[in-house]
Amino acid sequence: MSAEIDPYYFKNLHPNLLLGTASDRYIGWTGQIYHKDYGKGIHRRSKKVRDQTFEEHVLPVSSVAEYFEHFEVLEIDYTFYGLLLDRERKRTDIYKTLVSYSKYISYGNNLILKAPQVITAKMFFKEKNYIKNENYLNSHLFKDHFFDPCLEILGDNLLGIIFEQEYHPKDQRMSFDQVVSEWNLFFQEIPVFEGYHIEFRTYNYITTDLLNLLRKFGIGVVLSHWTWLPSLRKQFKDLNEEVYNKEGLQVIRLMTPRNVKYEDAYIKAFPFNELKEDLMDPRMIDDTVYVTKRILSQGKRACVIINNRAGGNAPELARLFKLSFQKSIERRLTP
Repeated sequence: MSAEIDPYYFKNLHPNLLLGTASDRYIGWTGQIYHKDYGKGIHRRSKKVRDQTFEEHVLPVSSVAEYFEHFEVLEIDYTFYGLLLDRERKRTDIYKTLVSYSKYISYGNNLILKAPQVITAKMFFKEKNYIKNENYLNSHLFKDHFFDPCLEILGDNLLGIIFEQEYHPKDQRMSFDQVVSEWNLFFQEIPVFEGYHIEFRTYNYITTDLLNLLRKFGIGVVLSHWTWLPSLRKQFKDLNEEVYNKEGLQVIRLMTPRNVKYEDAYIKAFPFNELKEDLMDPRMIDDTVYVTKRILSQGKRACVIINNRAGGNAPELARLFKLSFQKSIERRLTP
């Protein structure tokens, strides 16, 4: 398989560029990424979004082998919803699913996991109220019940871990000093790992003191195309166009259109089998290409992760990015 015969081949675009998606196993990607007959391995699950119920058709875990024929990296975000080991250190369903994935991945297949929200969420929204998370930034829980088993299962296939902190409304926000102090303690206590990245959904938290802290520990700052965040260009500019991850890897996540809530994006994008023009932010691809090229020009690496909700269908968005990126390179090389 090669780029010449498959428009959905996204490997080898650049030696320092990885392109992948947030989650996999979507039946809507059949004919793009998936061509095998998975038959009885497909299962159904219901998902309620607002007042609507959607029936998702999910391919078996074995399909990840076919996924990696097209991409070099995959973000697995179901780990956001729970630990790998429970309080009694018993293996959870998330642990078992990750083990299943490990059976179908090979050398060079890169996985990025989201750390559980029980670690990264300051507050949980439950029954119309925010409640305090008693395990917020619990370094021992992270190490023993998530990080260690992750590394044991995935080994060298584990490229990175993303700490995603939820958006905080104005009346729930911490002081800047508190943000820096709490993350400083957390990063001091967790295991040394070169693939840590953090995504702040509350943009005000990103201050000079915080960036100095992340630089000290070599923690990457995720650039996220998400509902309430500024454009990718502005985010990168506000980082002084610096890559903070100690391995020089910049993660860029295309999650939702700006100013569009998760629920609205999901409803418009479902069943994730085609682009939805009214959902796409017209600047998203251009900004992603621009930022990616700036990162590559520094000799750093870029990892672009695309979600279906960013425009309806992640493989098609990846194709648009690939075409735009390749054209920009060709323009630079044209006399």
